[in-house]
Amino acid sequence: MLHIVCCVKQVPDSREIRIDPKTNTLIRQGVPAIANFYDMHGLEEALRIKDQYGARITVVCMGPPPAEKTLKQCISLGADEAVLVTDRRFAGADTLATSYVLAKAIQKIGEEWGPVDLVFCGKQTLDGDTGQVGPGIACRLDLEQLTYVEKVVGIDLEKRTITVHRHLEDGLEVVETRLPALLTALKELNKVRRASMPGMLRAARFKPVIWTVDDFPDMDKKQIGLKGSPTIVAKTWVPEQKPTNGEVVKDQSPQEAAAFLADRLWSTDLPDKLGWNQQSEEVSA
Repeated sequence: MLHIVCCVKQVPDSREIRIDPKTNTLIRQGVPAIANFYDMHGLEEALRIKDQYGARITVVCMGPPPAEKTLKQCISLGADEAVLVTDRRFAGADTLATSYVLAKAIQKIGEEWGPVDLVFCGKQTLDGDTGQVGPGIACRLDLEQLTYVEKVVGIDLEKRTITVHRHLEDGLEVVETRLPALLTALKELNKVRRASMPGMLRAARFKPVIWTVDDFPDMDKKQIGLKGSPTIVAKTWVPEQKPTNGEVVKDQSPQEAAAFLADRLWSTDLPDKLGWNQQSEEVSA
């Protein structure tokens, strides 16, 4: 039976994010936390593989204790086990330090519950938006990596291969590779299911496994948290909002509205800026 690990992250709801104009930093107070939706598409695909081929799904999240809510959500959808990797010493981690910790966690998951065949990550997170953690994990664990996956065609259990469609800027790539492998999921990969009532009841009683730094005896403390994060944000700022003036055209027929718009355009300096007047003179000549 396949063993699949899904990496998930709890992120601020991007629809509610505001910027402090004085400090130019995110205002997190009062902003609800949600599961990163790209990660949920990865979990959904793992669940579909479980339905078709049979699999054990372990979900892992690196974050503060409140991230337990996201893990419970994953359990309600059908995941079998969940691990929360949490410790104040992990705070301030960039993508390099985060991929290091998650790789260590996946190694430990393999030791606890059996070798890992597939790892799913979202294409990126809503807050970091880098797309670097998934490939970073794959490099650290020496896994075949399939990024920007929009379709899983199938898995050959005998040959231990997986075939997927990768979305590229200039087209579609069909790739077959051996297991174990890591996939990063696009939202086009699937539609995330709703939790069932039995799943929600199980999630309500579920307590995830908690791992801290002390649970990883071989973890290099210099590669975690701020110490292991060479990324430096030199400057942030909020784009200046410029006031705009406008008029609303209403209670007019399309012909009247078009004539009104034409009069307004030609009464400004816009035609000169765009060179329309010059072109008109050349046509007349």
